[in-house]
Amino acid sequence: MLIIKAIADFILWGTIAAVVAGIMLILLRSLFNYTEANPFKWSVRTSRRLTEPVLTPVRGVLIAMRVDPSVAPFIAVLAIIVAGIVLYQVASNVMNTVAGVMYAATSGQLGAPVAILGYLLFGFVGLYTLAIFVRIIFSWIAFSYTNPTMRFLFRVTEPLLAPLRRYIPPVGMFDISPIVAFFILWLCQAAIAGTLLRGWRTQFF
Repeated sequence: MLIIKAIADFILWGTIAAVVAGIMLILLRSLFNYTEANPFKWSVRTSRRLTEPVLTPVRGVLIAMRVDPSVAPFIAVLAIIVAGIVLYQVASNVMNTVAGVMYAATSGQLGAPVAILGYLLFGFVGLYTLAIFVRIIFSWIAFSYTNPTMRFLFRVTEPLLAPLRRYIPPVGMFDISPIVAFFILWLCQAAIAGTLLRGWRTQFF
């Protein structure tokens, strides 16, 4: 369990360090552009080379949405923060599930097999919730179905969202089926915690 805790802490601080580094590089590049720094300096070239893989697709999305691409650095900073949060939540969910399974397997209690199933289902529902959240974010920034990640998220989440969409009318221009899906998944996790995991810890980190 201590090893899993150490790995979880490493993931947390590694994610924070990556997010901060990404933000600092984008801010540094923006500063260089604002001050019209010599484009041939090593620091300027390095900052551009490291940030271009993030800024280029962001600019493309903004242009497709007919938004001024000059705001790309600001949008990129927000995207890095959201990506960091999502990645950490995914890793945390997986590590919490692994910790739960190990905790139940080594407990020696009679209900351990049921608890192991509960931890696996609890973790799966958490990951499914995150998949719907990421799909919503991608749809907001105009990712098309041709994008492999978007296509995967669509195939994974559509079995739940499609039936909800048929029975729940949109509110104006907004599809509220994901909100209902979040509520259903929250109820599922609560049901798992209250039945299969009753008397067991559900959070380890």
